Amino acid sequence: MPLPLEGVTVLDLTTVMAGPYCTMVLGDMGATVIKVENFPEGDGSRRFEPKINGESYCFAVLNRNKKSIGINIKDPRGKAIFMKLAAKADIITENFRPGVVKKLGIDYAAVSAINPGVIYASMSGFGQTGPYGHKGGFDIVAQGMSGVMMMTGHPGGRPAKVGIAMNDIASGVTALYSILGAYIGKLRHGKGQYLETSLLEAGLAWTHWESGAFFGGGEEPLATGTRHRRSTPYQAYKTKDGYVTVGANNNKLWSNFCNITCNKPEWLTDPRFADLPSRLKNIDALEVEIEKVFATQPTAHWVEKLDAAQVPGGPVYTYKQILSDAHIKARDMVIEYDHPKIGRMKSIGIPVKSSGELTSVRQPAPWLGQHSAETARSIGMADGDIETLFAEGVLYDKYRDASAA
Repeated sequence: MPLPLEGVTVLDLTTVMAGPYCTMVLGDMGATVIKVENFPEGDGSRRFEPKINGESYCFAVLNRNKKSIGINIKDPRGKAIFMKLAAKADIITENFRPGVVKKLGIDYAAVSAINPGVIYASMSGFGQTGPYGHKGGFDIVAQGMSGVMMMTGHPGGRPAKVGIAMNDIASGVTALYSILGAYIGKLRHGKGQYLETSLLEAGLAWTHWESGAFFGGGEEPLATGTRHRRSTPYQAYKTKDGYVTVGANNNKLWSNFCNITCNKPEWLTDPRFADLPSRLKNIDALEVEIEKVFATQPTAHWVEKLDAAQVPGGPVYTYKQILSDAHIKARDMVIEYDHPKIGRMKSIGIPVKSSGELTSVRQPAPWLGQHSAETARSIGMADGDIETLFAEGVLYDKYRDASAA
């Protein structure tokens, strides 16, 4: 059974995180993703450490299932190659600063004139329009402006960045579902379209509960540590040797937590904790009482007690601990495959399990320009002409001279 996007061609002009995450998933779903890169730098994440045999491991884990063509689009011959590829592409993605693709003559207007069915997706810091549309942007800027940093961390502390590139990933996911929706629309109605999103909007769009409290009650969402704003106990508590999370956020779970996990039935009749509004009002006192109990035993003990009471909870892991956890291994969330330069490498697996063919890791990330010659041949270019373009700096392959020797 073929993968769902088999036969779909994606031209990927994106770099670093947001766009490459989006196109990685398109590739996982079977699309032929051709990464169009400048040279000799290529995608900005290629410079990230650690490097093995000159290749960035961080780049490699985010760019599987892709090919790479190193091309100078500013050269008319390079642009001509790109436009020939674009004429046959189903999807094009880019995350340049707004205005750059138009200046290069490869924007949606130019491409759709020769390929009206194309799905063309732009990702940027702030969007293509609006007062900030001309500005460049990074994840850290979007986290700060979206309000996320002010609601992350501990009360009274400095604004805190989410531990991962949240707005980058949010933008990539938003572009991904928009592209898939547009492609389904094309299959049904025969029309391509242009779409765009931004780091700022994609992250802001994930704050629905916070917006509900703000619009409905004027509540400003501030940092709460690991606490929930609407329920308790629902946070991480300190144990004898670490932290454990607890989600006893309804009456049945609260009862089981008091009676079975903590052996504290008196909490059920304590007026401070008698119902959810009381527990929220006295959340500091509740934390003190729970941590008095939890301090007597290590995290593993309390995880067992929570499981026995059927109360959701778990250890607060380091990254090393979760990657070595038996459940993660059983769910194939750490995979191994061979890279032509790095060698045997590990990566995060695919988080969707399906009854049919949906996603697959078929090839490792490419080195810069690995498929330049192959891609040029695919549009009918002769080998002699390809050689000339390599010699004159229009096409590039990082290891071409080495392989030729």
